[in-house]
Amino acid sequence: MTKAIIHGCNGKMGQKLTEIIAADPEIEIVAGVDASDHIKNAYPVFTHIEECDVDADVVIDFCVAAAVDGLLDYCVKRQLPCVLCTTGLSELQLAHVEEASQKVAILKSANMSLGVNMLLALLKKASEILVPAGFDIEIVEKHHNLKVDAPSGTALALADTINEEFDNEYEYIYDRSQERKKRTGKEIGISSVRGGTIVGDHDVIFAGEDEVITFSHRAYSKALFAKGAVQAAKFMKKKPAGRYDMQDVIREV
Repeated sequence: MTKAIIHGCNGKMGQKLTEIIAADPEIEIVAGVDASDHIKNAYPVFTHIEECDVDADVVIDFCVAAAVDGLLDYCVKRQLPCVLCTTGLSELQLAHVEEASQKVAILKSANMSLGVNMLLALLKKASEILVPAGFDIEIVEKHHNLKVDAPSGTALALADTINEEFDNEYEYIYDRSQERKKRTGKEIGISSVRGGTIVGDHDVIFAGEDEVITFSHRAYSKALFAKGAVQAAKFMKKKPAGRYDMQDVIREV
């Protein structure tokens, strides 16, 4: 049984984690941390992470960026592995993550979905076969109308996975309207769509002569990120210090 602390337990993702873990016999929530007390949980909830004195195997974090530094210090002090899901970290905070990972196990990924991370693994093999055969690569990502950044972090992770297989030779093209010129062989086009309530759609298109192969992932609910975090938490139990990501998790699934 994995004992977890939920950092940000009363947020939307924290409550989704609570729901998913309640139905999983291999993991339990022993404590939560949240500045808000508007929800009553079946486990003790602390206002600040420093106040939490409950024994656990791992922390799952879906909080806010401002709380991450305190969380990292707590995990190092308690030697508690952390599944870090909060986004929007500053460069200084990312450096703090790297520093902390030298002392305790920390898992951080651009996307917590098991499906997206399986897709990343598949793209490595596909690009080895298709790119030398002359296939062009285009990525189209779609998200809801409230998302402010573009392209998505997942779209960039998909592009990076392919690019890294070829010594980062490829240039990312985000807008074709500014220059009227033929497509080069060393580019990956990345297009963004924003509208409605789309949770997250990603298509990776390999376009060759007389054939097109498309890898697609559709997210229908943010619950998939919580499910991935739960799998990651089980994986991280008793892991030694170091930086981990979801690719490490799917290798053991």
